[in-house]
Amino acid sequence: MTAPAAQGLIFPALSRPAGVSWYDSSARQRIEGLMDAGSFEEFVGPEQRELSPHLQAFDLPEQFDDGMVVGCGMLNGLPAFVAAQEGRFMGGAFGEVHGAKLTGLLRAARDLTAIPVLILFDTGGVRLQEANAGELAIAEVMRAMMEARSVGVRVVGLIGGRAGCYGGGGLIAGCCSALAVSEQGRISVSGPEVIETNRGAEEFDAKDRALVWRTMGGKHRRLIGGADAFVEDSIEAFRTTALRLIANVPTFSLSVLKAEQARLEERLDRFAQCRDSLDIWQAGGLSAEEAQAVPEMAAREFAQVASKFQEARHDAR
Repeated sequence: MTAPAAQGLIFPALSRPAGVSWYDSSARQRIEGLMDAGSFEEFVGPEQRELSPHLQAFDLPEQFDDGMVVGCGMLNGLPAFVAAQEGRFMGGAFGEVHGAKLTGLLRAARDLTAIPVLILFDTGGVRLQEANAGELAIAEVMRAMMEARSVGVRVVGLIGGRAGCYGGGGLIAGCCSALAVSEQGRISVSGPEVIETNRGAEEFDAKDRALVWRTMGGKHRRLIGGADAFVEDSIEAFRTTALRLIANVPTFSLSVLKAEQARLEERLDRFAQCRDSLDIWQAGGLSAEEAQAVPEMAAREFAQVASKFQEARHDAR
């Protein structure tokens, strides 16, 4: 597996159609719009027909790339690895081949050390039909990511697809160097239906879409520090933000991990008595009027309000 050689030059951003929705685009369309034109080289593409070995037994449709597109290309003139999940195939869920492709990409980045990785998340978690293999794939991806980050690889996650980023995908996202999310993006370990099934509708009503977005949506995740940037729903906005996050990824070290743990502990202490995201937003410094208005805010207005939120940063990402 080889990557394009860096030329040491920064090329001007290529012109792209304005306003192309990230949410409405496929995995391949997102890559095409994100990377420099004509630069993407796919690894283990659909022509190699690396199919899931498990789906046929359940009489389920297969896809020649197993819902995961991986490869390398140029991002504003410099090399970058990229992986994109196809949320329209089995909800972007992880299986054996799907996960192995991402693991292999991260290991290649580890070995080359200097090339950043972009992960375009769009997943509902693990395929039930590949439960054990899927769970193992999640663990292997997380280990590969930690190995890559430990040698200086910058891993940036982008979340704004139809399936959100749930289950094991949410765990992997939490291991990234930085995350960018749009309003359409959702990040959580357990999805709404899973919570309702296990705890009842009184605990969490999965049909209450406003509640789902207040609890798992991009704005809430940005406010509490679960995401590092909030972007508009366009490929160009994700590209611009990805470039900024790559350039500002902090050093990965034991002290950063300890600071992250301290931040999580402080968050639990501060918000333990809050019953709803609205309570959390007000406890973080927003007025009652601002908190009520957050769900309807446009991206630019929200960015200004988010800057007021008093989330403890420490030295964590």
